[in-house]
Order: sequence, then structure tokens, then C-alpha cells
Amino acid sequence: MTAGTERPDLTARTATTGPKQPVRRRPRLGLVLRTLPALVLIAAAVAGPWLAPHAIDAPVTAPYAEPGGGAPLGGDQLGRDVLTRLLAGGRELIATSLLVAALVTVVAALLGAFGALRPAVGRIVERSADLLMLLPAVLGILLIALSWPGGGRFAVIVAAVVMGVPYAVRLAAGAAAPVATSGYIEAAAVGGERMWHLVVREVLPNLRATLLALFGLRFVAAVYVVSTAGFLQVGPQPPAADWALMIRENAGGIVLNPWAVLAPSLAIGLLAMSVNLAVSALVPQTGRKAVTAL
Repeated sequence: MTAGTERPDLTARTATTGPKQPVRRRPRLGLVLRTLPALVLIAAAVAGPWLAPHAIDAPVTAPYAEPGGGAPLGGDQLGRDVLTRLLAGGRELIATSLLVAALVTVVAALLGAFGALRPAVGRIVERSADLLMLLPAVLGILLIALSWPGGGRFAVIVAAVVMGVPYAVRLAAGAAAPVATSGYIEAAAVGGERMWHLVVREVLPNLRATLLALFGLRFVAAVYVVSTAGFLQVGPQPPAADWALMIRENAGGIVLNPWAVLAPSLAIGLLAMSVNLAVSALVPQTGRKAVTAL
């Protein structure tokens, strides 16, 4: 080392910058806490029919009996165990709502992406969505479900999808519009890629966060639509165990045994809130991250 030359202070530099540590991804406690209620509720609803202590149509108490004995939540209008019907009534609602939410999200994503790539088609899709949004949800359910041959749960699914797509397609189209005008999309189109490739391989992968949030919103809306159909008795018919049907059947005896109405009402509300909370926790964060200056 020559005279007048100072050796750099490596210790100070190391203390300032610090050694690079490998990035470890660990599940956050907040994510677990926000998704756990939905998982527990869905698991309980799926396993409910096997956990039910009695048959769903077997009278075990007096009509509208208070909680006690072999009926922790009392009896309904026919003396059937409310707890048994509560455990058995959630599986079909959850399965139907998940199917409706998935169908609505997929259809809206495809229509929104295709409309963003073809503005003329997009204007037709948006105007059609605006027209369908003017139809009240209850009226739409009645028109579709009651006119469907045989009615039943399949008619409710069709009605829920038809009523849900117009709202979802507007959100999907708005999210797909800036992606469709980006440079790599134009490069792929100039390169001769077909429309289906542009939609599935180029546009939709960039909408993952939006579509996941949309799925959560449409699931909550599907729970509302399916429950409304059950309350109007255009879906499951007695003596089926269904949360919405339980509310309608036992509304007249709410003073005698409030749990016959409150239990399924709370179950529907908790299902919608917990799933929406879980989906919002799973949506990727796309905002900018703070960078520490070295």
C-alpha cells in the first residue's frame, strides 16, 4: 500500500449496507386469521350432514320447542331439530354459490377481455349489460326460475348467472381495457396471434388480482340470490333442509323459538362475510413497495 493512501473502512460499509439475507416467505398471521373463519365454516357445512344428530325430517320435539334436551337449538314448525337442519342445509347453498360465482367470473372475464380487444364488440356487450342491470334481481329470478321447465336448483343457477354477469362484465372490461392497449398485446397481434391466444394467454393472466376479487364479490352476491330464491321457494322445496327455506318456514314462530330463524340467518351472513374477507386477503397486492435506501 502506497503512502498517503487510506484503506476503505469495510467495517463501516458492512454495517451500513449489511449482508444480503435470503428472502424467506412465511405465511403471515393476518392471512391465516382472515381465511380461517371461511375454511372452518365451509368445512362444517360440507361435513354437516354427517355430523347431524337426527334425520332432517324426523320430529324430535314439540313444534317450536325451546332449546333443551336432544335439541340444542330447539324445534321448528314441525318439531324437527333445528341444529340438524342447520348442519344439513349449508352444503347445497355453498356448492351452488361457488358454481355460480365461478361461472359468472369466467363468462365476465372472457367477454370483458374480448370486448377490450374489439371495441365494437365491447360497446355491444356493455350496452347489453346496462339493459340487463335495469331488471330487478327478484323479478329476474322469478321470470327465469318459474319459466324454466321443472324449476329446481338448476333453474336457480341459471337465473343467478344471468343476473350476475352484467355487473361482473363491466368490472372485467374496465380492468382489461388498459391491458389490451399495452405494447406487448399489440406486438402479439402484429405477430399473427389469434384472438383466443390474446385473450387467454396475454390479457387474462394480467387480471388475476381483479378476477380473484371479482370472484369473492360474486360469491357474496350468489349467496344472496340463491338465498332469495330459497326464501321465495323457487329453488329447494320442503322438506329439504336449506338455510333460506328454514327462515321462510319458521318466520311465523320466531317469538316461540327465535333460533329457528336466527340460526340460519346468522349462518348465511357469516358465510358471505367470511368468504369475502378470505378472498380479499388472498388478492395479490399490486401497489409499489417501499425501497430502503442504502
